[in-house]
Amino acid sequence: MTESSVPVQGDAGEPFSGEPIRVLVVDDHALFRRGLQMVLEQEPDIDVIGEASDGSEAVTAATEMLPDIVLMDVRMPKRGGIDACTVIHEVVPSAKIIMLTISDEEADLYEAIKAGAMGYLLKEISIEEVAAAIRAVHGGQSLISPSMASKLLNEFATMIKKTDDRQQVPTPRLTDREMEVLKLVAKGMNNRDIAKQLFISENTVKNHIRNILEKLQLHSRMEAVVYAVREKLLEIT
Repeated sequence: MTESSVPVQGDAGEPFSGEPIRVLVVDDHALFRRGLQMVLEQEPDIDVIGEASDGSEAVTAATEMLPDIVLMDVRMPKRGGIDACTVIHEVVPSAKIIMLTISDEEADLYEAIKAGAMGYLLKEISIEEVAAAIRAVHGGQSLISPSMASKLLNEFATMIKKTDDRQQVPTPRLTDREMEVLKLVAKGMNNRDIAKQLFISENTVKNHIRNILEKLQLHSRMEAVVYAVREKLLEIT
């Protein structure tokens, strides 16, 4: 996986101590769910607490089990993953959602981000890499498969063209420091790395990110990445 990585808990032969990351797996293919579970069960810091075969089951399971991470397909029968993502994001805001899908459609990517997903990964990645993605998102990063990143620009271009004739709402004013933090968030850096880069504390970084999201009326770091690209603060190639 080529996205920015974070230190992997339990690596280097060190025994894992602490609460494991609680994961809910959602996919309409039973064999894929089982394969994910078998691989993730080998990770000492990850606990697969349940599974679901469609979006409706996912909402129910997430509400009852309160997972840390929801791994979810986009297109499923009865209720799709994006719709389920919206609901889970509202009823279990502590759960971070990673869309794991075969869909490389720009519209699905953008709708997933708007729904609150913090990751959008294609199933072309090796199944072993999923654990690294879980840790990264649990640690506060946002992940997009490299092959999907450039598609964001196409979606933004379409959005901008559609809104050219509409009355534009003034962009909320961010401070210089908030702009610096936003650019680093958009590069996939976690709070610790941002703090080191800017020589400030992690709590200060958290406060800046909270202020940024409030000012821009966004709900997640992933949406902040989208905003940064749209406003040409960051170019993805």
